[in-house]
Amino acid sequence: VTLDPDTANARLLLARDRCGATWTRIQQDLPPKSQRFHPSCCVLGSRGFSKGRHRWEVALGDRGAWAIGVARESVRRTGWVALVPHEGIWALGLFGNRYRVFTSPATSLPAPGKSSRIQVSLDYGRGQVAFYLPGEKNPIFTFQNAGFGGERIFPFFWV
Repeated sequence: VTLDPDTANARLLLARDRCGATWTRIQQDLPPKSQRFHPSCCVLGSRGFSKGRHRWEVALGDRGAWAIGVARESVRRTGWVALVPHEGIWALGLFGNRYRVFTSPATSLPAPGKSSRIQVSLDYGRGQVAFYLPGEKNPIFTFQNAGFGGERIFPFFWV
């Protein structure tokens, strides 16, 4: 997944190849853009999907807390972003030693050891977003009947 620099919060440093992001204490001096997340430390992938099946793998690094998933193109970018489906975000995160599925209310699941990678699977037509550990057949969690509303859906990252 290539990250979209126009959506990246000013505290996220994107890798030169735009395939990774790192949080920093220092806010970059970036031009204001309506697409940019502020103050939430989020970024979207540059390619959106409006049909078909798509799958990508995310390398998580060693940061203790993160969230990944998908977001509607119209997701709110200003103010604190709520990582919940009714706000247009379907996400899974890691906090401490537990996965957090951003349902409403949130669902907490045990994390079976620290994985350095998670696969995200989007089936636009079926309205499904699933999260897998690499090599596993059964998902960690699957959002069913996601209401994409005909919008493009983008890979989503909270760092």
